[in-house]
Amino acid sequence: MSVDFTTLPDLCDERLGAAVVGRSDEYFALADNLLRPEPAEFKAGLYNKRGKWMDGWETRRRRGPGVDWCIVRLGAPGIVRGVVVDTAHFTGNHPQECWLEGCAVDGYPSAEELADADWVALGSRTSLSGDHKHLVNVSQGARITHVRLTISPDGGVARLRVHGEPVPDPRDIWGMPLDLAGLEFGGLVVDCSDMYFSHRHNLNQPTAPASMADGWETRRRRGPGNDWAIVRLADEGVIRIAEVDTRFFKGNAPASFSLDGKVDGAWEPVLAQTALRPHMRHRFRVPHHGPVTHVRLNVFPDGGVARLRLWGSLSQRGAEDLGLRWLASLTPARAENELHAVCGSTAWAREVAQRRPYETLADLRAAAARAWEDLDRDERLQTFAAHPPLGRSDGASPWSRQEQAASARPSPETAQALAEGNREYQQRFGYVFLLSATGLSADDVLARLGERLGNDPDTEFAIACAELQKIMDLRLAKLITP
Repeated sequence: MSVDFTTLPDLCDERLGAAVVGRSDEYFALADNLLRPEPAEFKAGLYNKRGKWMDGWETRRRRGPGVDWCIVRLGAPGIVRGVVVDTAHFTGNHPQECWLEGCAVDGYPSAEELADADWVALGSRTSLSGDHKHLVNVSQGARITHVRLTISPDGGVARLRVHGEPVPDPRDIWGMPLDLAGLEFGGLVVDCSDMYFSHRHNLNQPTAPASMADGWETRRRRGPGNDWAIVRLADEGVIRIAEVDTRFFKGNAPASFSLDGKVDGAWEPVLAQTALRPHMRHRFRVPHHGPVTHVRLNVFPDGGVARLRLWGSLSQRGAEDLGLRWLASLTPARAENELHAVCGSTAWAREVAQRRPYETLADLRAAAARAWEDLDRDERLQTFAAHPPLGRSDGASPWSRQEQAASARPSPETAQALAEGNREYQQRFGYVFLLSATGLSADDVLARLGERLGNDPDTEFAIACAELQKIMDLRLAKLITP
């Protein structure tokens, strides 16, 4: 059964860090208004020096050919499931139609730098009417970092909502203190008992709450029981600190709360029922517990919570799952490029990318081994050429330098012997000396080089291939869990 995409978080919310990076025009009203989380306002009779004050993005009247556009960097990159283009309060000044595109580009590129990005359509062209929310379903399943809204020919749009599932790049969060519930890291409030006054997705926004409206608040409970919200964590992890923020909830904060956790089976207590105070940012140490994938926040009996933060760390399985989800979300071209850094064969990278998704790192490694077996001798030699001679750091990739860290500072005598040995090896076999050198000293590398110089060509080629597979196994793990 399909899911109503409007129940998913808005990746275009300015509270997440979404920002306008370029626009063609904003004469009457700023494009930044598109990203505001609250509904658009209308103030009758309010004008400024440029015309009627409007709560949205409004361009001037176009007197020649062309269209207007706005580029937004999403607050949380992810897979877009649907878009809402809201023309609230724009009646005689809305565009005739619009269309949206998305791309995936690392860093913080300018609008000019994004001009040559690989933009893909997000849904179809949509005819627009005034003062109306237009819902656009998106079936494109790759990870998106930027969206471009194009309106034709000109006019005003009040709000842009880009609903989807956050997919962080594991390299951006690995090793840092992590809010396992945080929306920006992939946490998702998947369900709750009630959200009469405000939405559950406010619970795990990264910003501080701005008002009572910027939180999760239930109606007054008149019978038995209690209210609750369920959070799917960024991935499996262990919680150390629970932060429950009731700021702005002064006469309507819960009296107490508790936390339950779940991995595969039933819910188990993580933090016992604990009293809360109104209008206060609370932090509680969480007793030792096993890894969990979901957490249920129970509030007694009802009320409002502004933010829930669950500080902790991913388990090894959780880190692998997160990395595999990221790899699965990439476009084929981007996935091939990432995998090409693991193995210098274009054919290998393409085949491993085509076999996505992978459930475990072991599955990925098995697919990589099968793809390696499919390569002929010339294709394997292509991968050899992507590796610098051992003992040389010039031109080496970060992974190569990391793998050779233990042998990075040889004595002058050892360095000279390595250089001479590498030359002799190249002359004898026709390719660079390959060795999985992680943890080996320069003298260890030199000893292995000396041993292998005596091999016959067929034996040495088989050994070199086996060493390269060891390197690839290590790099696949680094790609998924940096």
